[in-house]
Amino acid sequence: MAEYVPIRKPGAALVSQASASITGGQLVAVTGNGTVAATSAATAAWLGVAAFDAASGDKVTIHAVGEHELAASGAIAAGANVIPAANGAVATIGAGTDYSQVVGVAVSAAAGGKVRVVLR
Repeated sequence: MAEYVPIRKPGAALVSQASASITGGQLVAVTGNGTVAATSAATAAWLGVAAFDAASGDKVTIHAVGEHELAASGAIAAGANVIPAANGAVATIGAGTDYSQVVGVAVSAAAGGKVRVVLR
């Protein structure tokens, strides 16, 4: 029987092509076949955090697990579930939001600025 080898092992960084300019540290989501861009709203298609700046068409490394310091869109309490927001930021989950969109849990509080998040 042939041996199966996964494309990527758990915890390994992903590599995708930027479909728009991305700033390192932004949360990114799938935008097409093998492409990503900074999140622009709540979405279940988020992948992780861009490791560095990338111009449209460039390859970008994405960290899909771990603890990250992300831009906070509004006030976020420590322990809150957070979801993708505009400009690659995160926001507190709101009423009517699908839990499939949850990125992770805030492990620090923020009122704008930066918030530490453990990705799920």
